[in-house]
Parts: sequence; C-alpha cells; structure tokens
Amino acid sequence: MKYKIATLGCKVNQFETQALETMLQRRGFLEAESDETADVVIVNTCAVTAESGRKSRQMIRKLEAENPGALVAVCGCFSQLSPEEAASLGADVVHGSGEKERFADDIEKALAEKNKIVWTDDTFARRIMEELPSGAVEGRTRAMLKIQDGCANFCTYCIIPYTRGRVRSLPPERCAAQTKELSERGFRELVITGIEIASYGRDLEPKRTLADAIEAIASGAGEMRLRLGSLEPTVITENFAARLKATGKVCDHFHLSLQSGCDEILKRMNRKYDTARFYEAVEILRRYFPDCGMTADLIVGFPGETEENHAQTLDFIRKCGFSSMHIFPYSKRPGTKAAAMEGQLTNAVKARRASEAQKAALEMEDAFLQSCIGRKLSVLFETEKNGVSVGHAANYTQVCVHNGHLRKVVKNVEITGVLDKMLVGKIV
Repeated sequence: MKYKIATLGCKVNQFETQALETMLQRRGFLEAESDETADVVIVNTCAVTAESGRKSRQMIRKLEAENPGALVAVCGCFSQLSPEEAASLGADVVHGSGEKERFADDIEKALAEKNKIVWTDDTFARRIMEELPSGAVEGRTRAMLKIQDGCANFCTYCIIPYTRGRVRSLPPERCAAQTKELSERGFRELVITGIEIASYGRDLEPKRTLADAIEAIASGAGEMRLRLGSLEPTVITENFAARLKATGKVCDHFHLSLQSGCDEILKRMNRKYDTARFYEAVEILRRYFPDCGMTADLIVGFPGETEENHAQTLDFIRKCGFSSMHIFPYSKRPGTKAAAMEGQLTNAVKARRASEAQKAALEMEDAFLQSCIGRKLSVLFETEKNGVSVGHAANYTQVCVHNGHLRKVVKNVEITGVLDKMLVGKIV
C-alpha cells in the first residue's frame, strides 16, 4: 500500500506527521512518488484560523481529486472541531488531534473492511501525553522532539485549547531517552516543540519546568545542538536563561510569542504579560546570549485596535530589534471570544497595518544581517547545489558558502557579506 500525506499548520503537526509516517512504514506502507497515484491519502489539518480551516478543506478535496479511488484519511485540529464536515468532504477515516497510533490502526481497518470510521474524543478528558516516535521526515538534517501538548492560556483569539485539551508533558527521563536515540542516529540538531512548551511539567508529579526538560534533553544530546520552539515571555527569567546557557547546547535563537506591542490590545487578547515584561525577557536573553537571533509572532488589526495602538506596536517592535518576524493580519476564528468582539476591522485596514509592520520587520532583519558580517557562526548545512552549500547558523540566519559536499555537516563560517537575505561566508 502506498500513501501520500499533507500537513498544514504548526511544528507539532509536522512532528506528528513524521511520527505517523513511521507508524505506517512499520506496518508495511510505502510513500508514493509524486507522480504516482496513492492507495491512501492523509491530511493532517489545522484550525488555528478560519483561513487554516479553509486550506484544510481545500487540501482534502485536492488530494482526493488527484488520487481517485484512494482511501481518504483526515486528522488534526480541523477534524477535531468539525468531524462531520470532514466526513462530508469524502473522508473515509476521520480522527481528531489525539491518538495517532489508533489513527494508523483505523486506516488499516478501513482498508480491510471497506467501512467509514469517524472517531474523536473529549480533549479535556485527556490526561496522559501520547508518546510518539521522534525523528524527522526522511532526508532531513534536523530532528524534532515533542515534549508537551495542550494549552491552558485561553487567549481570546485562539481555538487551540479546545482542540488540544489540557497541558500534558513527556517526563524528563523519556525526553532524555528519545534525545539519546536521535543523537545515535546521527542528527546534528534537535527542535524542541510542543503546543505551549512554557507550560511544560505543570501536570507532572513532582512538578517540573521547561528548564528541567532542556537539561534532561541536553544530557542525551551528544553532538546535537538544541533549538527551542516558540516561548511565552513569562517563562524567561534569570534562572531560566542561566540554566540554558550552562548546557552549552542551546542555539542562540529564540522565538517569542509577542502578538501585540500595545498593552491595551494584549489585555483584550488575554495574554499573560505586558510589554514591560516582554521587554524584560528580551533583555535577559540578550545578556546570556549576546547577538542572538530574536524572532516573534505579531497579530495586527485585532478587534478594537486603534491607529494609536498600532503605532505603539510599531514603536515597540523597533525597540526590541527583532532579527525576523511572522506577521499576521487578524483572522476571525468562529468559536473564540475575539470573533464576537466589537470593533472588527476591515480587511483593507488589516492589510495596510500588516504591510507597515512587515516594512519595519524587514528593516530590522536587514540590520541584523549586516551586524553578522565579520562574525564566526556555527552552521548546519542542509542543501548543496552547483558547488554551493546552504544551511542555518545557530542564530537561525541562512548561510551559504562556495563549498560542496557539506550536507549534514556543522562548520564554523566567517561571514563576509549579505546576498538576498542570506549571509555569505567562508569556512574557518
């Protein structure tokens, strides 16, 4: 049996897709080539915004049309929220965001019995995190490890607590064991991911913290460097930064969940910090990791956001001096508190504000890239073509050198220039 799989959404979905592929391959399934018709098509869906839901529906229809007669299997956050809709699109197997092993079982069952299967659960009844096979999609140079699932923040714009349930954590000893296995398989970088990793360990007995998890992971990492997923600023303290630095393995790149640079809007979003606390986190990280890459998410055009609020956000992101940003115009998600708020803005206003924020972000990115010239950066090379090798530095900048055959190799590179948002250098 041959399969094709499409993944929408976050790094957790990417991790769960590669875990699902591992499970299917253990059962004898093979990945179909791009020009082959598959026996099974799988869509791992997203529901973080209304647009994500639309793209999930579109992908289900696309794979179904391209692979006539194939069994269609759907999982993820969109089908957790709307299993009936997923089934109505022609899906033969519909699961939600949990129990990927059972999902693989049901794919086999549906193939054998020719029956449709629809199964979802109560996300808030979940108590134990399902431990999935860690690793990477075939051919990748970096691996992923999911250490946490669920979220209890209940931001007013976000549906994810309802699709993922309570906070669940992978015990530190299992984090260390999976990391050791990945190190022995030859990976050189490990991306530590979860739905909201700052909440790691609050469900364990005794309670643990994200720093505890990172120290456990570092103990089994061997030569792998560690890259953290998105962080809530509230987890960043002097103690946290000092413990990360002491491992000697954490990449000097941090992705912070900002969302707005205006205190009034942060409060409407039900975020758990203000701009002063966020900036404190930025300063702490830069004390322990000088010249680190600092990236962030930003939502513009949130309901009730005024021109003054937007101006405050632009001033704040410039103050932070991010190396790169992900900027999103607010997208109304049915079922969230923000969707029912007064002061919904037009698409034109949201697009303009996104453009203005993007302009500021690009200026900061250019300044950061220029600041790297003359520095020596540790680079994991991922691709090579025509004698040029390209990879990512620990600070997450993209770097190229005129040397071939460096794929999956880590080298120190002296940066000599910038070319089209990419650093250029020479091997030290």
